[in-house]
This record gives sequence, structure tokens and C-alpha cells, in this order.
Amino acid sequence: MRHNKSGRRLGRNSSHRLAMLRNMVTSLIEHEKITTTDIRAKELRKLADRMITLGKRGDLHARRQALQVIQDRKVVAKLFDMIGPRFKDRPGGYTRIVKLGIRLGDKAPLSQIELVEETFAPKAKAASSAPRPRS
Repeated sequence: MRHNKSGRRLGRNSSHRLAMLRNMVTSLIEHEKITTTDIRAKELRKLADRMITLGKRGDLHARRQALQVIQDRKVVAKLFDMIGPRFKDRPGGYTRIVKLGIRLGDKAPLSQIELVEETFAPKAKAASSAPRPRS
């Protein structure tokens, strides 16, 4: 029986699972959206939200705790300089999971996990969308 054992095993041993989740959270913070299977995205959400909470705290101890998981100084710098302040007024729920369909090779359900608040500049309306006068 597996009473009081949280988390999914994902068909891997513990060291492989930890390494996979570390790589995925690094990629998520670096690119701000990644595509993976539904189950992996749900497990990744826990770790990603924890890392963003550390980025919001912003102190030295939080940075060292994040470096234990992420292990890429540039990505940790992005987490603490850009992503943490962006979510400073948000009390949680930093990631969104969008279901994409199924993978053709093995019928695995795919999802895209992304950070909620994106830093895109508002696009100006294109001139071609306005009606053109006839001459």
C-alpha cells in the first residue's frame, strides 16, 4: 500500500525523476512555456510554483535554495530579477496548463505549461485591418 506517499512516480526511479523535473523547471523558467505530457506538467507545476515563490522572496537564502534545484546561474538570475518581481502581487497560481491533444507516436496526452503573466508588449493594430478607401 502507498499510504501517505505524495507525488507521481512517472515510471522512473527517484534520481531520474528528480533530474527530469530539475531540467523541466529550468527550461520552463528559461523559455516561459514548454510542451510535455499532462502528468509531467501536473508534477512540474508543484516545483515551478515553489521556485517562483522563492524568486518573490528574493533574499540570499532563497537564491541558494533555488540554486539547489535549478543549477544554472543565468536561469536563477532571470528567476530573481525578472520573474519574481513580475509575480510579486500574485498570491499563487503562477503557471497554466493548456491541453493540446494527443501525441501521434504513442497516444500520450500532451499539454503546454506556461507562466501566467507574460511580458509581451501590446500590439498596435495593423493598418491592413482598417477598411481601405476606394479610389
